[in-house]
Amino acid sequence: MITIGYRDSSIPFSYLDDNQKPIGFAIDICSKIVEAVQKELKLDKLKVELNPVTSSTRIPLLANGTIDLECGSTTNNPDRLKQVWFTNTHFLTATRFVSKKSSKLSSIDDLKGKSVASTSGTTNIKQLTEANAARNLGINIIPAKEHAESFLMVETDRAVGAVLDDILLASFVAGSKTPDAYVISTDAFSKPEPYGIMLRKDDIEFKKVADAATAALYQSGEGQKMYDKWFMQKIPPKGLNLNTPIGPELKHEFAKPSDSPDPDSYKAM
Repeated sequence: MITIGYRDSSIPFSYLDDNQKPIGFAIDICSKIVEAVQKELKLDKLKVELNPVTSSTRIPLLANGTIDLECGSTTNNPDRLKQVWFTNTHFLTATRFVSKKSSKLSSIDDLKGKSVASTSGTTNIKQLTEANAARNLGINIIPAKEHAESFLMVETDRAVGAVLDDILLASFVAGSKTPDAYVISTDAFSKPEPYGIMLRKDDIEFKKVADAATAALYQSGEGQKMYDKWFMQKIPPKGLNLNTPIGPELKHEFAKPSDSPDPDSYKAM
């Protein structure tokens, strides 16, 4: 048996459809890893269990063996590598904020003295906290349990902004009642950072299989097709289209797969 950790609102990576079934780009990648494990172990069938995780529970549940793979929108960074491992990078994103256009906020400094939401246990809330202290902004940071809650706080005017990965912000804006009412900052809290599928630290054999499966997927044309399915076409359940073409950095990463946590290593050649 293999247990997959999934997210309920990380569109289009890992989220629930109308039947409460986890779907998404990261879920599809994990299916390829599961296939490879089944082949490696020469099993006729490999039972897959699905277990929900949040930003705060994903690392503890992986560390204590509740889940074997975390298929979501998790940034690979040196801090996390002390506790877990990642397979090859499948996306690059930067931390930005979303706000209502009517608020007329464009830069991070514009958030001075205001209430801003971000999800607990994420690199986003960490970067927001660091920027707040470093720039002496006096922001009132409101921690949310899940990404959808962070965005809801902006929708309902409990916060002027929500700080998350830009691609997640784009998905919430696209899915909102009034997409034209929102703007995502060009000002970023971070360089583009890599997402990876998380697995247990020190499980060398498992990582070898996961790395080989993801590298084969990205280097074949199938990786690009899978990307387009989730980022360039209408996706269930609401028929959203994120219209986010693959960038040159990620294209280069797919050609030469890497599990590096260093944002500077993902330069487009």
